[in-house]
Amino acid sequence: MGIPKKIWQAPLFKATSLNGIGVLVKIAIGFATSKVIAIFIGPSGMALAGNLRNFLTSLEGVATLGFQNGIVKYVAESKTSEAELKRTISTVFLSLFAVMAICCALLFALSGFWSAWVFNGNRTFGDIFKIMALALPFYAFSLVLIAVLNGLGNYRNVIWTNIIGNIIGLAISVGLIVEYSLFGALLAIVLSPSILFFVSIFYVSREIGILSNISMPSFDGILLKRLGAYSLMTLFSAVCVPLVYLKIRQETIAISGIDAAGHWEAINRISSYYMLFVSTLVSVYFLPKLVLATKSSEVRAIFVSYFKAVMPLFILGTILLYFLRSFAVGVLFTQDFKPVENLFFFQLLGDVLRSASMILGCCFIAKKMTKSFFVTEIFSLAFLYATSHFLLKAKGVEGLVAAHALTYLVYLIVLIGYFRKVLVSSEASYTQK
Repeated sequence: MGIPKKIWQAPLFKATSLNGIGVLVKIAIGFATSKVIAIFIGPSGMALAGNLRNFLTSLEGVATLGFQNGIVKYVAESKTSEAELKRTISTVFLSLFAVMAICCALLFALSGFWSAWVFNGNRTFGDIFKIMALALPFYAFSLVLIAVLNGLGNYRNVIWTNIIGNIIGLAISVGLIVEYSLFGALLAIVLSPSILFFVSIFYVSREIGILSNISMPSFDGILLKRLGAYSLMTLFSAVCVPLVYLKIRQETIAISGIDAAGHWEAINRISSYYMLFVSTLVSVYFLPKLVLATKSSEVRAIFVSYFKAVMPLFILGTILLYFLRSFAVGVLFTQDFKPVENLFFFQLLGDVLRSASMILGCCFIAKKMTKSFFVTEIFSLAFLYATSHFLLKAKGVEGLVAAHALTYLVYLIVLIGYFRKVLVSSEASYTQK
Protein backbone atom coordinates (compact mmCIF):
# COMPACT_ATOMS: atom_id res chain seq x y z
CA MET A 1 0.00 0.00 0.00
CA GLY A 2 3.02 2.29 0.35
CA ILE A 3 3.46 3.01 -3.38
CA PRO A 4 -0.21 3.86 -4.11
CA LYS A 5 -0.27 6.13 -1.06
CA LYS A 6 2.92 7.85 -2.22
CA ILE A 7 1.46 8.43 -5.67
CA TRP A 8 -1.81 9.71 -4.22
CA GLN A 9 0.01 12.23 -2.03
CA ALA A 10 2.37 13.44 -4.80
CA PRO A 11 1.92 17.17 -5.62
CA LEU A 12 1.62 16.50 -9.37
CA PHE A 13 -1.10 13.90 -8.78
CA LYS A 14 -3.03 16.26 -6.52
CA ALA A 15 -2.67 19.10 -9.02
CA THR A 16 -3.66 16.79 -11.89
CA SER A 17 -6.69 15.48 -9.99
CA LEU A 18 -8.02 18.90 -9.00
CA ASN A 19 -7.18 20.29 -12.43
CA GLY A 20 -9.02 17.34 -13.94
CA ILE A 21 -12.13 18.17 -11.91
CA GLY A 22 -11.91 21.80 -13.02
CA VAL A 23 -11.49 20.81 -16.64
CA LEU A 24 -14.39 18.34 -16.47
CA VAL A 25 -16.61 21.08 -15.09
CA LYS A 26 -15.53 23.48 -17.85
CA ILE A 27 -15.98 20.77 -20.49
CA ALA A 28 -19.48 20.02 -19.21
CA ILE A 29 -20.25 23.74 -19.30
CA GLY A 30 -18.81 23.98 -22.81
CA PHE A 31 -20.92 21.02 -23.90
CA ALA A 32 -24.09 22.67 -22.62
CA THR A 33 -23.23 26.01 -24.22
CA SER A 34 -22.35 24.36 -27.55
CA LYS A 35 -25.64 22.48 -27.61
CA VAL A 36 -27.63 25.65 -26.97
CA ILE A 37 -25.66 27.52 -29.65
CA ALA A 38 -26.15 24.69 -32.15
CA ILE A 39 -29.91 24.66 -31.55
CA PHE A 40 -30.53 28.40 -31.54
CA ILE A 41 -28.02 29.84 -34.04
CA GLY A 42 -26.62 26.88 -36.05
CA PRO A 43 -23.30 26.60 -37.94
CA SER A 44 -23.45 30.11 -39.43
CA GLY A 45 -23.97 31.70 -36.03
CA MET A 46 -21.16 29.62 -34.58
CA ALA A 47 -18.82 30.98 -37.25
CA LEU A 48 -19.71 34.58 -36.29
CA ALA A 49 -19.27 33.75 -32.61
CA GLY A 50 -15.80 32.45 -33.49
CA ASN A 51 -14.93 35.81 -35.02
CA LEU A 52 -15.89 37.63 -31.82
CA ARG A 53 -13.94 35.16 -29.68
CA ASN A 54 -10.84 35.84 -31.78
CA PHE A 55 -11.29 39.59 -31.34
CA LEU A 56 -11.77 39.27 -27.58
CA THR A 57 -8.65 37.13 -27.29
CA SER A 58 -6.61 39.82 -29.03
CA LEU A 59 -8.17 42.53 -26.88
CA GLU A 60 -7.41 40.54 -23.74
CA GLY A 61 -3.71 40.58 -24.57
CA VAL A 62 -3.67 44.31 -25.28
CA ALA A 63 -5.73 45.25 -22.20
CA THR A 64 -3.49 43.25 -19.84
CA LEU A 65 -0.32 44.28 -21.71
CA GLY A 66 0.42 40.57 -21.98
CA PHE A 67 1.67 40.65 -18.40
CA GLN A 68 0.15 37.38 -17.14
CA ASN A 69 3.19 35.15 -17.52
CA GLY A 70 5.49 37.91 -16.31
CA ILE A 71 3.28 38.36 -13.24
CA VAL A 72 3.56 34.64 -12.48
CA LYS A 73 7.36 34.86 -12.70
CA TYR A 74 7.90 37.99 -10.62
CA VAL A 75 5.26 37.19 -7.99
CA ALA A 76 6.78 33.72 -7.62
CA GLU A 77 10.23 35.26 -7.14
CA SER A 78 9.11 38.02 -4.75
CA LYS A 79 6.41 36.34 -2.66
CA THR A 80 8.76 35.91 0.32
CA SER A 81 9.54 39.64 0.42
CA GLU A 82 6.71 42.02 1.32
CA ALA A 83 8.48 45.02 -0.23
CA GLU A 84 9.30 43.20 -3.48
CA LEU A 85 5.77 41.83 -3.76
CA LYS A 86 4.33 45.33 -3.27
CA ARG A 87 6.69 46.67 -5.94
CA THR A 88 5.50 43.99 -8.40
CA ILE A 89 1.78 44.44 -7.75
CA SER A 90 1.98 48.27 -7.80
CA THR A 91 3.86 48.30 -11.09
CA VAL A 92 1.42 45.91 -12.76
CA PHE A 93 -1.83 47.48 -11.60
CA LEU A 94 -0.86 51.13 -12.07
CA SER A 95 0.30 50.36 -15.61
CA LEU A 96 -2.91 48.55 -16.44
CA PHE A 97 -5.19 51.30 -15.14
CA ALA A 98 -3.90 53.66 -17.84
CA VAL A 99 -4.04 51.11 -20.66
CA MET A 100 -7.51 49.97 -19.63
CA ALA A 101 -8.90 53.51 -19.85
CA ILE A 102 -7.60 53.88 -23.42
CA CYS A 103 -8.93 50.47 -24.55
CA CYS A 104 -12.39 51.06 -23.11
CA ALA A 105 -12.64 54.53 -24.65
CA LEU A 106 -11.67 53.25 -28.12
CA LEU A 107 -14.06 50.31 -27.88
CA PHE A 108 -17.00 52.51 -26.94
CA ALA A 109 -16.32 55.41 -29.31
CA LEU A 110 -15.59 53.21 -32.35
CA SER A 111 -18.16 50.49 -31.70
CA GLY A 112 -19.57 50.67 -35.24
CA PHE A 113 -16.12 50.34 -36.78
CA TRP A 114 -15.27 47.27 -34.68
CA SER A 115 -18.59 45.65 -35.59
CA ALA A 116 -17.91 46.11 -39.29
CA TRP A 117 -14.33 44.89 -38.97
CA VAL A 118 -15.13 41.75 -37.00
CA PHE A 119 -18.36 40.79 -38.80
CA ASN A 120 -17.39 41.44 -42.41
CA GLY A 121 -19.00 44.86 -42.82
CA ASN A 122 -22.00 44.30 -40.53
CA ARG A 123 -22.43 47.33 -38.22
CA THR A 124 -25.59 46.10 -36.48
CA PHE A 125 -23.66 44.67 -33.53
CA GLY A 126 -22.14 47.97 -32.38
CA ASP A 127 -23.92 47.68 -29.02
CA ILE A 128 -21.95 44.49 -28.33
CA PHE A 129 -18.72 46.46 -28.39
CA LYS A 130 -20.13 49.21 -26.17
CA ILE A 131 -21.06 46.59 -23.59
CA MET A 132 -17.62 45.04 -24.06
CA ALA A 133 -16.06 48.40 -23.17
CA LEU A 134 -17.90 48.35 -19.84
CA ALA A 135 -17.14 44.69 -19.06
CA LEU A 136 -13.50 44.67 -20.18
CA PRO A 137 -11.96 46.04 -16.94
CA PHE A 138 -13.57 43.27 -14.88
CA TYR A 139 -12.39 40.58 -17.28
CA ALA A 140 -8.86 41.94 -17.67
CA PHE A 141 -8.27 42.42 -13.96
CA SER A 142 -9.61 38.94 -13.25
CA LEU A 143 -6.84 37.55 -15.47
CA VAL A 144 -4.27 39.59 -13.57
CA LEU A 145 -5.60 38.43 -10.19
CA ILE A 146 -5.50 34.81 -11.32
CA ALA A 147 -1.89 35.32 -12.45
CA VAL A 148 -1.09 36.68 -8.97
CA LEU A 149 -2.64 33.59 -7.38
CA ASN A 150 -0.65 31.41 -9.77
CA GLY A 151 2.58 33.18 -8.87
CA LEU A 152 1.86 32.69 -5.18
CA GLY A 153 1.82 28.97 -5.94
CA ASN A 154 -1.80 28.41 -4.89
CA TYR A 155 -2.93 26.33 -7.85
CA ARG A 156 -5.96 25.07 -5.92
CA ASN A 157 -7.45 28.54 -5.65
CA VAL A 158 -6.68 29.21 -9.32
CA ILE A 159 -8.62 26.12 -10.33
CA TRP A 160 -11.51 26.80 -7.93
CA THR A 161 -11.76 30.35 -9.25
CA ASN A 162 -12.22 29.02 -12.77
CA ILE A 163 -14.70 26.34 -11.69
CA ILE A 164 -17.00 28.75 -9.84
CA GLY A 165 -16.71 31.48 -12.49
CA ASN A 166 -17.52 29.05 -15.29
CA ILE A 167 -20.61 27.70 -13.53
CA ILE A 168 -22.00 31.20 -13.06
CA GLY A 169 -21.03 32.07 -16.64
CA LEU A 170 -22.97 29.07 -17.94
CA ALA A 171 -26.21 30.26 -16.37
CA ILE A 172 -25.72 33.72 -17.89
CA SER A 173 -24.83 32.33 -21.34
CA VAL A 174 -27.76 29.93 -21.61
CA GLY A 175 -30.21 32.61 -20.50
CA LEU A 176 -28.91 35.14 -23.02
CA ILE A 177 -28.78 32.69 -25.95
CA VAL A 178 -32.29 31.35 -25.31
CA GLU A 179 -33.71 34.85 -24.93
CA TYR A 180 -31.82 36.77 -27.64
CA SER A 181 -30.52 34.10 -30.08
CA LEU A 182 -27.43 35.29 -32.01
CA PHE A 183 -27.23 38.63 -30.23
CA GLY A 184 -27.47 36.80 -26.91
CA ALA A 185 -24.66 34.40 -27.89
CA LEU A 186 -22.39 37.32 -28.76
CA LEU A 187 -23.37 39.12 -25.56
CA ALA A 188 -22.58 35.99 -23.53
CA ILE A 189 -19.07 35.88 -25.00
CA VAL A 190 -18.55 39.44 -23.75
CA LEU A 191 -20.17 39.24 -20.30
CA SER A 192 -19.48 35.72 -19.01
CA PRO A 193 -15.68 36.10 -18.55
CA SER A 194 -16.11 39.23 -16.42
CA ILE A 195 -17.74 37.11 -13.70
CA LEU A 196 -14.28 35.72 -12.92
CA PHE A 197 -13.32 39.08 -11.40
CA PHE A 198 -15.67 38.72 -8.43
CA VAL A 199 -14.54 35.15 -7.75
CA SER A 200 -10.82 35.88 -8.19
CA ILE A 201 -10.86 38.97 -5.95
CA PHE A 202 -12.41 36.83 -3.21
CA TYR A 203 -9.63 34.23 -3.36
CA VAL A 204 -6.81 36.76 -3.72
CA SER A 205 -8.06 38.73 -0.72
CA ARG A 206 -7.59 35.59 1.38
CA GLU A 207 -3.89 35.56 0.44
CA ILE A 208 -2.89 39.22 0.28
CA GLY A 209 -4.46 42.68 0.35
CA ILE A 210 -4.45 43.96 -3.23
CA LEU A 211 -5.37 47.58 -2.46
CA SER A 212 -2.83 47.81 0.37
CA ASN A 213 -0.14 46.60 -2.05
CA ILE A 214 -0.81 49.30 -4.66
CA SER A 215 1.00 52.62 -4.20
CA MET A 216 2.66 55.16 -6.49
CA PRO A 217 5.99 55.18 -4.58
CA SER A 218 6.30 51.43 -5.18
CA PHE A 219 5.94 51.77 -8.94
CA ASP A 220 9.17 50.58 -10.60
CA GLY A 221 9.98 51.58 -14.17
CA ILE A 222 12.83 49.06 -14.33
CA LEU A 223 10.47 46.22 -13.45
CA LEU A 224 8.00 47.50 -16.05
CA LYS A 225 10.76 47.26 -18.65
CA ARG A 226 11.50 43.68 -17.59
CA LEU A 227 7.83 42.81 -17.84
CA GLY A 228 8.00 44.23 -21.36
CA ALA A 229 9.80 41.12 -22.60
CA TYR A 230 6.85 39.01 -21.49
CA SER A 231 4.46 41.61 -22.85
CA LEU A 232 6.00 41.38 -26.31
CA MET A 233 5.75 37.60 -26.34
CA THR A 234 2.18 37.46 -25.10
CA LEU A 235 0.97 40.35 -27.22
CA PHE A 236 2.39 38.75 -30.32
CA SER A 237 0.50 35.51 -29.65
CA ALA A 238 -2.64 37.32 -28.50
CA VAL A 239 -2.85 39.51 -31.59
CA CYS A 240 -1.34 37.45 -34.39
CA VAL A 241 -2.79 34.02 -33.62
CA PRO A 242 -6.45 35.18 -33.60
CA LEU A 243 -5.85 37.26 -36.73
CA VAL A 244 -4.49 34.22 -38.54
CA TYR A 245 -7.52 32.15 -37.50
CA LEU A 246 -9.86 35.00 -38.45
CA LYS A 247 -8.24 35.20 -41.89
CA ILE A 248 -8.49 31.42 -42.35
CA ARG A 249 -12.17 31.51 -41.36
CA GLN A 250 -12.86 34.32 -43.83
CA GLU A 251 -11.20 32.32 -46.62
CA THR A 252 -13.24 29.27 -45.59
CA ILE A 253 -16.47 31.27 -45.86
CA ALA A 254 -15.44 32.52 -49.30
CA ILE A 255 -14.39 29.10 -50.63
CA SER A 256 -16.55 26.56 -48.79
CA GLY A 257 -19.39 28.65 -47.31
CA ILE A 258 -20.34 29.96 -43.87
CA ASP A 259 -21.70 26.59 -42.71
CA ALA A 260 -18.34 24.95 -43.46
CA ALA A 261 -16.68 27.68 -41.41
CA GLY A 262 -19.11 26.83 -38.62
CA HIS A 263 -18.10 23.16 -38.81
CA TRP A 264 -14.43 24.14 -38.49
CA GLU A 265 -15.33 26.35 -35.52
CA ALA A 266 -17.18 23.39 -33.98
CA ILE A 267 -14.16 21.06 -34.12
CA ASN A 268 -12.02 23.85 -32.68
CA ARG A 269 -14.49 24.23 -29.81
CA ILE A 270 -14.30 20.49 -29.09
CA SER A 271 -10.52 20.74 -29.23
CA SER A 272 -10.51 23.66 -26.81
CA TYR A 273 -12.42 21.59 -24.25
CA TYR A 274 -9.97 18.72 -23.90
CA MET A 275 -6.91 20.93 -24.46
CA LEU A 276 -7.89 22.71 -21.24
CA PHE A 277 -6.56 19.71 -19.32
CA VAL A 278 -3.06 20.25 -20.63
CA SER A 279 -2.96 24.04 -20.98
CA THR A 280 -4.30 24.70 -17.48
CA LEU A 281 -1.95 22.16 -15.92
CA VAL A 282 1.05 23.63 -17.75
CA SER A 283 0.27 27.21 -16.74
CA VAL A 284 -0.80 26.46 -13.17
CA TYR A 285 1.65 23.71 -12.16
CA PHE A 286 4.59 23.48 -14.56
CA LEU A 287 5.22 27.14 -15.48
CA PRO A 288 6.00 28.27 -11.90
CA LYS A 289 8.39 25.32 -11.53
CA LEU A 290 10.17 26.15 -14.78
CA VAL A 291 10.48 29.78 -13.65
CA LEU A 292 12.30 28.71 -10.47
CA ALA A 293 14.45 25.99 -12.10
CA THR A 294 18.08 27.13 -12.38
CA LYS A 295 19.86 23.97 -13.55
CA SER A 296 19.60 21.96 -16.72
CA SER A 297 18.90 18.84 -14.67
CA GLU A 298 15.95 20.56 -12.96
CA VAL A 299 14.43 21.65 -16.27
CA ARG A 300 14.94 18.18 -17.70
CA ALA A 301 13.21 16.61 -14.65
CA ILE A 302 10.18 18.87 -15.22
CA PHE A 303 10.04 17.85 -18.90
CA VAL A 304 10.31 14.16 -18.00
CA SER A 305 7.56 14.35 -15.36
CA TYR A 306 5.27 15.99 -17.92
CA PHE A 307 5.88 13.36 -20.61
CA LYS A 308 5.52 10.50 -18.14
CA ALA A 309 2.54 11.70 -16.12
CA VAL A 310 0.50 13.90 -18.46
CA MET A 311 0.99 12.79 -22.07
CA PRO A 312 -0.02 9.09 -21.71
CA LEU A 313 -3.32 10.10 -20.11
CA PHE A 314 -3.96 12.71 -22.79
CA ILE A 315 -3.21 10.27 -25.63
CA LEU A 316 -5.57 7.65 -24.18
CA GLY A 317 -8.27 10.31 -23.92
CA THR A 318 -7.91 11.36 -27.55
CA ILE A 319 -8.05 7.75 -28.75
CA LEU A 320 -11.26 7.21 -26.81
CA LEU A 321 -12.75 10.43 -28.19
CA TYR A 322 -11.94 9.38 -31.76
CA PHE A 323 -13.98 6.19 -31.44
CA LEU A 324 -16.81 8.12 -29.78
CA ARG A 325 -16.79 10.99 -32.28
CA SER A 326 -20.26 10.30 -33.70
CA PHE A 327 -21.70 10.21 -30.22
CA ALA A 328 -19.83 13.39 -29.25
CA VAL A 329 -21.10 15.36 -32.25
CA GLY A 330 -24.65 14.13 -31.66
CA VAL A 331 -24.58 15.14 -28.00
CA LEU A 332 -22.83 18.48 -28.50
CA PHE A 333 -24.52 19.75 -31.64
CA THR A 334 -27.33 18.95 -34.07
CA GLN A 335 -27.61 17.06 -37.36
CA ASP A 336 -26.44 20.20 -39.15
CA PHE A 337 -22.98 19.53 -37.67
CA LYS A 338 -22.63 15.88 -38.78
CA PRO A 339 -19.78 16.73 -41.25
CA VAL A 340 -17.67 17.57 -38.18
CA GLU A 341 -17.18 13.81 -37.64
CA ASN A 342 -14.83 13.76 -40.64
CA LEU A 343 -12.51 16.30 -39.02
CA PHE A 344 -11.58 14.39 -35.86
CA PHE A 345 -8.57 12.33 -36.95
CA PHE A 346 -6.22 15.11 -37.99
CA GLN A 347 -7.52 17.48 -35.30
CA LEU A 348 -6.80 14.94 -32.56
CA LEU A 349 -3.42 14.05 -34.06
CA GLY A 350 -2.48 17.72 -34.22
CA ASP A 351 -3.57 18.27 -30.63
CA VAL A 352 -1.44 15.37 -29.37
CA LEU A 353 1.56 16.93 -31.10
CA ARG A 354 0.55 20.34 -29.78
CA SER A 355 0.39 18.99 -26.21
CA ALA A 356 3.82 17.41 -26.56
CA SER A 357 5.28 20.73 -27.71
CA MET A 358 3.47 22.83 -25.10
CA ILE A 359 5.82 22.10 -22.20
CA LEU A 360 8.85 22.86 -24.38
CA GLY A 361 7.38 26.09 -25.68
CA CYS A 362 6.52 27.09 -22.11
CA CYS A 363 10.25 27.15 -21.36
CA PHE A 364 10.66 30.13 -23.72
CA ILE A 365 8.34 32.14 -21.48
CA ALA A 366 9.67 30.84 -18.16
CA LYS A 367 13.27 31.64 -19.11
CA LYS A 368 12.44 34.82 -21.06
CA MET A 369 13.91 33.53 -24.32
CA THR A 370 12.33 36.34 -26.32
CA LYS A 371 14.24 35.97 -29.57
CA SER A 372 13.76 32.20 -29.74
CA PHE A 373 10.07 32.61 -28.94
CA PHE A 374 9.50 35.06 -31.79
CA VAL A 375 11.42 32.99 -34.33
CA THR A 376 9.50 29.79 -33.58
CA GLU A 377 6.11 31.53 -33.30
CA ILE A 378 6.45 33.47 -36.54
CA PHE A 379 7.60 30.32 -38.31
CA SER A 380 4.72 28.19 -36.97
CA LEU A 381 2.04 30.81 -37.74
CA ALA A 382 3.35 31.38 -41.25
CA PHE A 383 3.50 27.63 -41.82
CA LEU A 384 -0.05 27.19 -40.48
CA TYR A 385 -1.48 29.90 -42.70
CA ALA A 386 0.36 28.72 -45.82
CA THR A 387 -0.63 25.06 -45.41
CA SER A 388 -4.22 26.01 -44.51
CA HIS A 389 -4.47 28.26 -47.57
CA PHE A 390 -3.38 25.54 -50.00
CA LEU A 391 -5.03 22.53 -48.32
CA LEU A 392 -8.35 24.39 -47.97
CA LYS A 393 -8.49 24.78 -51.75
CA ALA A 394 -7.48 21.16 -52.31
CA LYS A 395 -9.46 19.35 -49.57
CA GLY A 396 -11.96 21.83 -48.18
CA VAL A 397 -12.38 22.03 -44.39
CA GLU A 398 -10.66 18.66 -43.98
CA GLY A 399 -7.56 20.36 -45.36
CA LEU A 400 -7.63 22.82 -42.45
CA VAL A 401 -7.34 20.10 -39.80
CA ALA A 402 -4.63 18.39 -41.85
CA ALA A 403 -2.73 21.69 -41.88
CA HIS A 404 -3.19 21.85 -38.11
CA ALA A 405 -1.58 18.42 -37.62
CA LEU A 406 1.25 19.12 -40.06
CA THR A 407 2.05 22.45 -38.39
CA TYR A 408 2.41 20.97 -34.91
CA LEU A 409 4.47 18.05 -36.20
CA VAL A 410 6.99 20.47 -37.68
CA TYR A 411 6.79 22.73 -34.60
CA LEU A 412 7.51 19.82 -32.23
CA ILE A 413 10.49 18.72 -34.31
CA VAL A 414 11.88 22.27 -34.20
CA LEU A 415 11.48 22.48 -30.40
CA ILE A 416 13.05 19.07 -29.82
CA GLY A 417 16.02 20.18 -31.88
CA TYR A 418 16.28 23.45 -29.93
CA PHE A 419 16.10 21.81 -26.49
CA ARG A 420 18.01 18.65 -27.41
CA LYS A 421 20.84 19.38 -24.95
CA VAL A 422 18.41 19.89 -22.07
CA LEU A 423 16.46 16.75 -22.97
CA VAL A 424 19.46 14.43 -23.07
CA SER A 425 22.04 16.15 -20.88
CA SER A 426 22.42 16.26 -17.10
CA GLU A 427 24.71 19.29 -16.99
CA ALA A 428 24.74 21.10 -13.65
CA SER A 429 23.89 24.56 -14.95
CA TYR A 430 21.09 25.89 -17.10
CA THR A 431 21.92 28.88 -19.26
CA GLN A 432 19.20 31.21 -20.51
CA LYS A 433 19.50 32.25 -24.13
